[in-house]
Amino acid sequence: MTVRSAPHGSREDRLLFRFMLLSLAAALVTIALKVGAAVVTGSVGFLSDAMESGVNLVAAVVALFALRVAARPPDASHHFGHGKAEYLSALVEGAMIFVAATAIVWTAVERLLAPAPLDQPGIGLALSTGAALVNLAVGLTLQRVGRAHRSPTLVADGRHLMTDVWTSAGVLIGIALVALTGWQPLDPLVALAIGVNILWTGLRLLRGSVSSLLSAALPEPERAQVEAVLDRYRTEQHVTFAPLRTAESGRQRHVYVVVTVPPEWTVTTAHDLANRLEADVDAVLPGTETFVHIEPGGAAAQ
Repeated sequence: MTVRSAPHGSREDRLLFRFMLLSLAAALVTIALKVGAAVVTGSVGFLSDAMESGVNLVAAVVALFALRVAARPPDASHHFGHGKAEYLSALVEGAMIFVAATAIVWTAVERLLAPAPLDQPGIGLALSTGAALVNLAVGLTLQRVGRAHRSPTLVADGRHLMTDVWTSAGVLIGIALVALTGWQPLDPLVALAIGVNILWTGLRLLRGSVSSLLSAALPEPERAQVEAVLDRYRTEQHVTFAPLRTAESGRQRHVYVVVTVPPEWTVTTAHDLANRLEADVDAVLPGTETFVHIEPGGAAAQ
């Protein structure tokens, strides 16, 4: 017997889409500010920072597309919906991070071999600080909303923006030290450090996305909530359960339950228990799609 809960509503999908539009707008603003800083100062550090924001822009566009696809209802070819499209977005974003890091390291090495003085560092610092503050506000917002609505796309984009914030902080410190000390190689050295940091971020993002695409189980705290529901049924209904199976698909949760009931139970009694079980799982994990299979116990099971 299979019992399924209702899928996510379009209202939530529209909310997440609006927040990704916010990320897109932030990427455009920060690119303008950082490119301005790079042009004014001639700093490869500022240029590297601007290149990372360019990746943010591409990632935001990909994420918007992924959210559109993930919001589609189940169809004849995708019986469980399109939720994993969000993991593909995170994979693309991770790959883009690697591309940006490679370009940053290449540019930094070239500048390290041929150092150049910086012009008007004060203006560049002011522009980059403004860009960092924009990314900080949007990044924190995307992570908060993404966790609340279980959207890997928003969480990944928020983390990427926060990486950009730390990148900008490193650039600001590096350029300030160049302005104070006059030691030109510090500018490309900061850019190299940025490239290494971005590579590490991209690796973690790719690793998490690949694991989720392979139908990773629900997080341990969520599985514990479902197990607590099953424990209550074991005590109150005198039924037993096979080992719990769960899967995560974007914002969608799937729970697979095999319950063994007393052999004297009627089909109606077993069906009612399945309905209650589905409702109780949905109460602790809203939006969960629960599959319940009934097995008879005792001699009838032979």
